[in-house]
Amino acid sequence: MSQITDDCFAFGGPLMRAAEALELIRTRTPAVTGPDTRPLADAAGHVLAEDITALSASPPQDNAAVDGYAFRGADLDPDGETALTLRGRAAAGHPEARPLEPGEAARIFTGAAMPRGADTVVMQEDVTLAEGRVVVPAGLKSGANRRRAGEDVAAGQTLLKAGIRLGPAELALAAAGGIAHLPVRARPHVALLSTGDEIRPAGSPLDHGDVHDANAPMLMALLRRIGIEAHHHGIVADSPAAVREALERAAEGADLVITSGGASTGDEDHVRDAVGALGAVHLWRLAIKPGRPLAFGHVRGTAFVGLPGNPVAVMVCFLMFVRPLLDRLEGAEAAPLRRWPVTAGFEMRSKADRLEWLRGTLRQGENNEMIADRHPRQGSGIIHSLTDSDGLIEIPEATTAVRPGDRLGFISFREALS
Repeated sequence: MSQITDDCFAFGGPLMRAAEALELIRTRTPAVTGPDTRPLADAAGHVLAEDITALSASPPQDNAAVDGYAFRGADLDPDGETALTLRGRAAAGHPEARPLEPGEAARIFTGAAMPRGADTVVMQEDVTLAEGRVVVPAGLKSGANRRRAGEDVAAGQTLLKAGIRLGPAELALAAAGGIAHLPVRARPHVALLSTGDEIRPAGSPLDHGDVHDANAPMLMALLRRIGIEAHHHGIVADSPAAVREALERAAEGADLVITSGGASTGDEDHVRDAVGALGAVHLWRLAIKPGRPLAFGHVRGTAFVGLPGNPVAVMVCFLMFVRPLLDRLEGAEAAPLRRWPVTAGFEMRSKADRLEWLRGTLRQGENNEMIADRHPRQGSGIIHSLTDSDGLIEIPEATTAVRPGDRLGFISFREALS
């Protein structure tokens, strides 16, 4: 068992920057989930475990990009209209059996295989039909409106690389390459613990000093939004023995243990010491707001994150730190959240050397730029500031003051939670 000994994590020591914390999480979190195989219909959201090679080309053969008439491009008259004899018909799934001879054209529909000998299609609205003949206007180029075999996917081509998270487009590409089942990584098993003598489940009666547990249902929903089912191990009393026992129990069979509350420096905050006794604490106390008392470590070899107790800080820290950690556990490189450029519609002072996220809303300015307004109540316990906001306004570490018109980054809740 290892105890944390680095003085930089001690109370009163320097706070770790967010970028350093993310790099530490990246380097100390190996992939732990094993291989799995999923049919295409059930693979969305999973991380690909191996490179995927196309079994077949897409399209499998040359085909028509439009409804019209197929013919040989060599028949085009370079100086004017081209008259062709209409003979044959090709529809998707019903190709023309006989090859086209010089001077002939076949009726063809979008997606239909090109008749043998044909390499060009003229759109139906551009031709003139007369007495079994098709007149093609001047100016059409040989090869027009034809999709070439394999122009999207070639047989044997590497379609998808291991480590990517599969979405609708990736599944479509795999299907086009003839892949019916995909090798993926299993989703991580997550165990949740709520800590605090004052915490009561939602719906239960409250005595004086008690509060309902808002963090557990929020974390369960956040995990479910990204396809991970978690098991909530209940509410843990504020005692060293109870916290240690609960952590050991939660770590059995889990890939990640997440606690909320109890990770600060108060006399009743026992999570950090319990984690240090059962494994190691790799980081604690970050130069961020909200969420400074964030812990990351391992319990009996299982990854651990200790989140703050205030719900807003829980949400922010989940998006910024827990989600990248889950990506690493699943063998994926975490993609940074997109920061959309916005114009500040407010004024405030900020503490230097601290990365801060404000809840805020967006509105369109006179010049069509997006203006971000901060929510009037920024306390970490104000859950309304989450439900009333469009996302997070990021105040960089070097910023000491924000004025209307300043350019800032905005993280959309809708995008971050997708």
